[in-house]
Amino acid sequence: MKLVVLPGDGIGPEITAATLNVLEAARIRFGLPLELHEDIVGHASLKEHGVTVTDSLLERVRDSDGLILGPAATFEFKDPTRGEINPSMFFRKRLDLFANIRPSRSYEGVPSKVGRFDLVVVRENTEGFYTDRNMENGNGEILVTKDVSIALRRITRQCCERIARTAFALARTRGRYLTFVHKANVLKTSDGMFLDICREVGEAFPDVRTDDVLIDAMMAHVVRAPSRFDVIVTTNMYGDILSDLTAELSGSLGMGGSLNAGTDHAMAQASHGSAPDIAGRDIANPISLILSTAQLLAWHGQRTDDSRFTDAAAGMEAAVGSALRSRTATKDVGGNLGTQDAGKAIAALI
Repeated sequence: MKLVVLPGDGIGPEITAATLNVLEAARIRFGLPLELHEDIVGHASLKEHGVTVTDSLLERVRDSDGLILGPAATFEFKDPTRGEINPSMFFRKRLDLFANIRPSRSYEGVPSKVGRFDLVVVRENTEGFYTDRNMENGNGEILVTKDVSIALRRITRQCCERIARTAFALARTRGRYLTFVHKANVLKTSDGMFLDICREVGEAFPDVRTDDVLIDAMMAHVVRAPSRFDVIVTTNMYGDILSDLTAELSGSLGMGGSLNAGTDHAMAQASHGSAPDIAGRDIANPISLILSTAQLLAWHGQRTDDSRFTDAAAGMEAAVGSALRSRTATKDVGGNLGTQDAGKAIAALI
């Protein structure tokens, strides 16, 4: 498996270094044929190449089996004409990574105010209100006058069908229960289309039980009783917000794994940002990127039918659980370790 590794900005290099320690332990323990190629994006690339992501890097990623992307300072990249491109958006769009799979669960050893739960948010990743992804040419956000702005939202049958199919297939491997999250009572055309298509796709999965919940009600439900849910499928922006909430319910946003997957490519990416306020202090939680990398190994193992990679993914996840149970983790989840020592502890458990 050939992987491109891009540490990114802020805490990105720190959590990436910790993740690579864990990945190396998994490589040795499970006999993985891994080939890693590290490169730069974000501010480092902007300084060296005049652009946050180069075309040559895209080709290198396309020729690989997967990508590990550390957090990038996306909010600071405002002007693409000056080379300030959002790396996350860039790879999601150029590689057509249409499914963002974000598991969240409670862990023994990490205090929980909402009880035990284990769910997955399946988020459509390529359209919706994300204005960098819903127009063929140009931006979907329009300043009509200095006092009036308009944002366009694109919802298509193709994207609804494939994300629904992905969610149903995942639900079949878990509790065979899928929840559609929408706002079709107000956005009758766009969310109405999403909901109708989810139901249509469901006809091919009669063994999966389904229901649907309005997005505002859903936020209340997952806070009150997240154990009620198994797999959740929704559109882009709803999924982004909802999965941040479910990750935080597990104990910290630093616990949320995130895999961006398409037909031919996949990208492991922490579900949080670059956190420049704590960069360089060795206190960031590396678990989100570690779990995301485990998801990437599992994705590769499933599509190549190579159990070494699926076993390694399970081993990484089990080691994270053991570390949290014994509180050999960072302070945000009850431990007293720094970023690098937390990574070393998980690697040692593997």
